[in-house]
Amino acid sequence: MTRNIFSMENKNVIFTGGTGFLGSAMVKALLENGATVFVPARTDRYDDSFDEYKKSGKLIFESYDLSTTESIKKAFARGIELLKRVDVLVNCAVYPPKPIDGKIEFHLDTTPDEIWEGMIDGVIHSVFRCTREILPHFKANGGGNIVNIGSMYGMVAPDFDIYGDTVAWNHPAYSTGKAGIIQYTRYCASALARHNIRVNSLTPGAFPNIGPNTDMEFIGRLSAKAMLKRTGKPEELQGGILLLCSDASSYMTGTNIVVDGGLTQW
Repeated sequence: MTRNIFSMENKNVIFTGGTGFLGSAMVKALLENGATVFVPARTDRYDDSFDEYKKSGKLIFESYDLSTTESIKKAFARGIELLKRVDVLVNCAVYPPKPIDGKIEFHLDTTPDEIWEGMIDGVIHSVFRCTREILPHFKANGGGNIVNIGSMYGMVAPDFDIYGDTVAWNHPAYSTGKAGIIQYTRYCASALARHNIRVNSLTPGAFPNIGPNTDMEFIGRLSAKAMLKRTGKPEELQGGILLLCSDASSYMTGTNIVVDGGLTQW
């Protein structure tokens, strides 16, 4: 009988940011391969294709605001209570700062402290807090697996020639925070290996959520930056997340898996 090394059967996952555009596609991959997934997030944005997993108890959504330590503690205590044993934590959640006068300023010379600090908090501080919260459980169970979600702009600088003056630039604090995620992954991998806890990161390239109002000329310029000459589809992250969450990656730690159509390679 052939063994499926990518199987998530009998594995329980806490997945932050699991209702988003990319997060929901990755959650679905875990569900389709047998995982039970607890998703703490502000809003349930799952479409009806997730209904069967909710009814069967394989997908558990509960509303939490992960921008505070108190809420994270409550969410993780609840997740552990429901799942009994957590095998994998996926840190995917990102939350933006509160706008000032209805705007999140991104220009280097006009970004106020509050926007910079709020963006850094939403990109990396929550990842640290969630990691801290799961560690006692993992240590008590003799091990665990953490997957952090990075970004291509944590590896390379944006090419601002393709943005021009009409498309909002990638925020400098977002890029800085995502670069921190990749290094934080390496740090945690080294620090936690002695406890049989693996830590890796998955870094998406350009995966825009294309809608009726999307500037397709910008998408064309962005696509041209990738070796494959197109942007990614959410389901194209499913292989990477399955690899890192499953036993297929049992001898991998401190690794950053890049899914970007070759964009960061030149």
